[in-house]
Amino acid sequence: MDIKRWFDRSFAFDLPAWMYPHVVERLRGTPARAEDLVAGLSPVVLTQRVGDRWSIQENIGHLLDLEPLWIGRVEDLREGETYLRDADLSNRKTHEANHHARSIDALLHDFREVRTAFVEQLDVLDDSLIEHTALHPRLQQPMRLLDLLFFVAEHDDHHLAQITQLKRSGNQN
Repeated sequence: MDIKRWFDRSFAFDLPAWMYPHVVERLRGTPARAEDLVAGLSPVVLTQRVGDRWSIQENIGHLLDLEPLWIGRVEDLREGETYLRDADLSNRKTHEANHHARSIDALLHDFREVRTAFVEQLDVLDDSLIEHTALHPRLQQPMRLLDLLFFVAEHDDHHLAQITQLKRSGNQN
């Protein structure tokens, strides 16, 4: 089954506030899940593209590339902004990063480091921030901190599912 394109997805942000720690745990676990998915894969499989889709390594690099956006959006909520900062919908950073020039170990290490710092910030945020809202620029929906974190977790899972599909196609060659 093909994975639905990220920009074609819609979201219902209706999780109860008590789900906050559960969603944070999903975020905390993404680096380990990414590491498990790519363990033992050859550089050929890691850098192979299927059509115009990013390679496994580029998907990992993309997760790393977006960490500043997620951190910035949490800051937007903390600052009481009305709108969350815009994402670069062309994903220029990922397209220009040449993630194939770095080792997968370096990408995974950097992703784990940045994500750990992000989650450590979330662990100490004031509970009152969980319900504060700002408008998501592309979706035109208000998002609470919990909604933003759910969105990030879904984005993580989207790319991990892409990696799983690419792994399957790479192992068939």
